[in-house]
Amino acid sequence: MNRFDIAIVGGGMVGASLAVALKGLDLRVALIEAVPHDAETQPSFDERTTALSNGSRRTLETLKVWPEVAPVATPIRKIHVSDQGRFGFARIDAAEQGLRALGFVVPNRSLGAALWSQLSERPDLRVFCPARVSRIEVAEDAIELNVMQEGRDPIALEASLVVAADGAGSAVRTAFGIEADVRDYEQTAVITTVLPRNFHDHVAYERFTEAGPLALLPLSDGRCTLVLTLKRALADAAMAWSDEEFLAELQRRFGFRLGRFLKVGRRAAYPLSLTRALKTSAGRCIIVGNAAQGLHPVAGMGFNLGLRDVASLAELAAEHRGDIGGAAFCAAYDAWRNADRTEIIAFTDGLVRVFSNPWGPVKRLRNLALLAFDLLPPAKAALSSLSSGAAGRIPKLARGVALRSLRGPS
Repeated sequence: MNRFDIAIVGGGMVGASLAVALKGLDLRVALIEAVPHDAETQPSFDERTTALSNGSRRTLETLKVWPEVAPVATPIRKIHVSDQGRFGFARIDAAEQGLRALGFVVPNRSLGAALWSQLSERPDLRVFCPARVSRIEVAEDAIELNVMQEGRDPIALEASLVVAADGAGSAVRTAFGIEADVRDYEQTAVITTVLPRNFHDHVAYERFTEAGPLALLPLSDGRCTLVLTLKRALADAAMAWSDEEFLAELQRRFGFRLGRFLKVGRRAAYPLSLTRALKTSAGRCIIVGNAAQGLHPVAGMGFNLGLRDVASLAELAAEHRGDIGGAAFCAAYDAWRNADRTEIIAFTDGLVRVFSNPWGPVKRLRNLALLAFDLLPPAKAALSSLSSGAAGRIPKLARGVALRSLRGPS
């Protein structure tokens, strides 16, 4: 029997980040992932980009991942929020907050390569990839996993703690009997890159329209990542539009703040829903990332929240002197993550609901709210704090403090 302290199921952005964070903590770790990180079919490390908060950047710096990502990271120096057809808008400026940047946009493939480069030649880590878990047996003091690898005999693993990092449709979460609430937004995100005539000047735009929000995130070469949220039928049509038709519709929704849009890249479509696990732990299993909470991309908080799951869990693993995976350990994780998780889910879902409400009075109120927000520096500081996770207990990794094992005899 292969014995581990922690078995991580899922090697996407959150699972791989956790494997990196556990380095040097005197723990035996297994990482099980179905698709190699550099494969075209890897769903986490695809052509999308991720907006990292400053807290996430600090975490990646502390994990020594950031130096490999920094050359391809584009700073967000300002954020501009507007509501189509209304005069209200809001702006957040990094300089006004005393920051070099409000966040950074990084390509998912680059982040995946940087994370996985940290996982080789580690005596404390065994990677099973490509591999999948075929059976889970729950016992009082350990979990037994059967791992299937193509062309090989099944391998039996035993772990004190299993971490479900296998996405919104988590099979591990289901195996442990944890239910999830799923709210279908009946929207699809059409994601691509566009080239505007004018340089974006490191401004990220969030624009709410009748059909759904659109976001433009700055990229290093003058292009922007576009996240265009549409009703399902319209999204299906948009995937079939010619480039000229697509750019014309984008121009109509966004306007000419960046001049005319000149080019559009390959488009990809992703159905949107809110998935929320009813618990974040059960019977020696802890749920992290999208397996715990799959969010609408409207506020760009999904991976940042998942990375705080990782930083919190790794810190508990470093400092816990008892049974990793036991009831006390899991309860400590649940208590730590509850407030942050609840707050971000409510904020993201609330944005979707408020800005998709067609009722006239709601439209007027949100327009006034944007104007008020733009005039209130404390509100901007509070939002900056919320988005970076600077509320409640902040993990050491997000404060730039490296972890070291404090575990010893119970």
